[in-house]
Amino acid sequence: MNARSPLAVAPAKTKKLKVVPNEATTQTSHHVDEIEDSNPDFVTAIGRGFAILRCFKRNAKVLGNKELAEMTGLPKSTVARLTFTLTKLGYLNFLPAIEKYELGIGVLTLGQTYLSGLDAREVARPLMQELANYAGATVTMGAPHGQDMVFLEICHGNQVFMMRVAVGQRVPHGMTALGRAYIAALTPEQRAKYSIEYRPRVKPDEWKRLEEVTDQALRDHEKYGFCFSLGEWNNDVFAVGVPMVSNDGSKVLAFSCSGPVHEMTRKRIISDIGPRLVQLRDRVQTMLGGVF
Repeated sequence: MNARSPLAVAPAKTKKLKVVPNEATTQTSHHVDEIEDSNPDFVTAIGRGFAILRCFKRNAKVLGNKELAEMTGLPKSTVARLTFTLTKLGYLNFLPAIEKYELGIGVLTLGQTYLSGLDAREVARPLMQELANYAGATVTMGAPHGQDMVFLEICHGNQVFMMRVAVGQRVPHGMTALGRAYIAALTPEQRAKYSIEYRPRVKPDEWKRLEEVTDQALRDHEKYGFCFSLGEWNNDVFAVGVPMVSNDGSKVLAFSCSGPVHEMTRKRIISDIGPRLVQLRDRVQTMLGGVF
């Protein structure tokens, strides 16, 4: 990597946000070639079961064993045993009329248990709604999961402009303000590790551009305290993002504020919305005591 990459080291004069690296990389792929782990403590059967569950998405709500085998790279006989087990446990529902599966209520129970225990979400929600109403925009809070960000809370402040996103939905790191804020919170060493893991997901001819915009996001964060996404993820949307790091550096959440390009201009972000988002982050962090 050259100096102008996601691995770039920010100027020494600025205080760095420190994040404690995880012992193991979170695996979020649905293909077994990308999740199999040589670590003796890794339980392959569980990894494969979650790979099956990850195949179900908004545009793939119902899938059969053949489709799941193609998507995961697993033998159809293995997939059949996994789907049978997941159905018995309540994480899949079998649809006999079409001999396919859909996600079961057990998946929702897991997600709801996580969200209900997330104090940051409860603390942040009224402040996020206040900013959304003021800005006439959408304010979100997200957490990293593998090479994506997952929405934990979403507040809309404009009935005309309502981003079509939902709690639990994943968005990419590199092209979103939410993801760029997370990357800005990493140390140079952590960004190096992240870059190695993220690069296989990017087309070779797009990698240079991703390096450039990520490097710009790091410079913006150093200068303003927040990152931009000016139409890169959605041509009609400008957004700003800020990270929030726990006191012990073990966790990172991020906030973003997104609006239509004719209202959420770069000038308005720099002079008004960006600083307000930073204040929101600081208030949430203070109310939580830096523990979340």
